[in-house]
Amino acid sequence: MTEIKTFNTKNAAQPVGPYSQAVIAGPHIFVSGQIPADASGKLVEGSIADKTTASCEGVKNILEGAGSSISRVVKVTVFLTTMDNFAEMNGVYEKYFTHKPSRSCVAVKELPKGVPVEIECMALTGSG
Repeated sequence: MTEIKTFNTKNAAQPVGPYSQAVIAGPHIFVSGQIPADASGKLVEGSIADKTTASCEGVKNILEGAGSSISRVVKVTVFLTTMDNFAEMNGVYEKYFTHKPSRSCVAVKELPKGVPVEIECMALTGSG
């Protein structure tokens, strides 16, 4: 039976509800949605590019803390409150996910704390 363990790092915003930053199950890491907040939980101000960068940094810091890396991501889901922000989000996204993992991007009515973007992913454990 595969061991399932939760993972949290102080290098990314702490969960604001009853969940973990990530769950490690066998060779997989499931990273919870990261909103644009710094490690202290303070929401990032600025453009969609700034906010997407913060979300990607949260994902990156969680993966690295769990002993993996962003290059081990196999699936990403991006949530936007409007597709008007797609191009600007994508400009930042492609700098982080250069290996082009599979991805879904959906527009949703709203996100936690009123943010315009949230990013979650699944990755393989290990550094590659």
